[in-house]
Amino acid sequence: MPHRASTAPEHTPTGTPPPQPAATPGAGRVAIVSASVGAGHDGAAAELARRLTAQGYAVDLLDLLDLLPAHLGRTVQEGYHRLLVRAPWAYQRIYAGTERAGGGGPVARALLRSAQDRVLRALPPGTEAVVSTYPGASRVLGNLRLDGRLAVPVLTYLTDFSVHPLWVAPGVDVHLAAHAVPATQARAAGARDVRVLGPVTDPRFRPCDAQERDRARERVGLPSHTPLALLVAGSWGVGSVRTAARELRDCGAAIPVVVCGRNEALAEQLRADGIDHAFGWVDDMPSLMHAADVLVQNAGGLTSLEAFACGLPVASYRCIPGHGLTNAAALDEAGAAVWIRDPADLKAVLCDLIDGPLGRRQRATGFALFAQCPDTCPTAEIARVHRAGAPDRGFRPVAQRHPTTRRFATTAVLVSLVCAVTAGVATAYDDPGLIHAISHRLDPDGFPPEHSSLSEDHHS
Repeated sequence: MPHRASTAPEHTPTGTPPPQPAATPGAGRVAIVSASVGAGHDGAAAELARRLTAQGYAVDLLDLLDLLPAHLGRTVQEGYHRLLVRAPWAYQRIYAGTERAGGGGPVARALLRSAQDRVLRALPPGTEAVVSTYPGASRVLGNLRLDGRLAVPVLTYLTDFSVHPLWVAPGVDVHLAAHAVPATQARAAGARDVRVLGPVTDPRFRPCDAQERDRARERVGLPSHTPLALLVAGSWGVGSVRTAARELRDCGAAIPVVVCGRNEALAEQLRADGIDHAFGWVDDMPSLMHAADVLVQNAGGLTSLEAFACGLPVASYRCIPGHGLTNAAALDEAGAAVWIRDPADLKAVLCDLIDGPLGRRQRATGFALFAQCPDTCPTAEIARVHRAGAPDRGFRPVAQRHPTTRRFATTAVLVSLVCAVTAGVATAYDDPGLIHAISHRLDPDGFPPEHSSLSEDHHS
């Protein structure tokens, strides 16, 4: 979710987002497949869609969770959320295990296979390229390409700095990376065509000068003349946020300003802890980033990229398991965000980021990510791949199973998934309510809502 802007006016020209290629009315139709798991994947999809629409493309946004059979998408979302909140150790084991195995387990693969027909039917007629911003969607689309059932190019936009093997699907034609570090990881996972083209962020995330920072602080009701550390924990507000907020306050380097996303209970707990500036869901994250002096985050992803666009130095601290830890390591390797592993180092590192050489180096590194010209950015590359069409890589159509056979296979997948999820819930959560929700949603005949077309429905 969005946040900030820079407090270093001398960097403003470098940090200004590059102009986009000129619009070409009727350029073609592109579909973007994301998933509403957190906010980062959807945020990247929305910005890609906005830029492509400005260039004259008709853009259709699809949510993979809506396209899973038997309305299982929301159950998957709830299960993932509860895993992070109530059994983070289990999520870490799953993440590390699938990373070592080079992808998901058999149940996940079967579930994604069962979504292929629905994804194919959801693509509007005339779709000439498909972009994924979610690893599961990349797997589905890659399999459709390998099977010869999808004859248009498929691209994956890597939203994170670390690349789990699930991101890399053999059938995907092009992978787009924001930096050389995720590009190297994608190639190591087997991606053949990886192109480093910088990140995409909402243009509201941009550097600001001292006057604009003062106005942002006044607008949000924050102190005028003291360093502020913006602490974020994603759209769900998960992780050791209370501990991190108290440690930020007590170290004395900056006053913590905490964004808890949709976790309003966490915001109330923080205010009870004496954290005066604790927010729930915030619509104007750019203003908060403009008001802050440093960003402290625990998951990486789009939030960090938005901070880089603003010129805000970033620290990873008390990261959530799985992708939070791997993103922290990758950002640290790239020199874009320092990873604070020891609470004893918190004050010294924050002071260096706020008003020291470490912060200046980080701002320069972050701005460099956005220094591409209009012809070398992700949307320009999507347009080039769209114009070139799908490369011939020897993908040949495969015989499709009879619908009855596919239905039987889907039912088997659902039974396996329910058994696995139910067992996990019973042992990790002891939560009969979730089990009831899972069984209630298993409707094999249900079909998801229609896709949303940005070109036709979302101009308002």
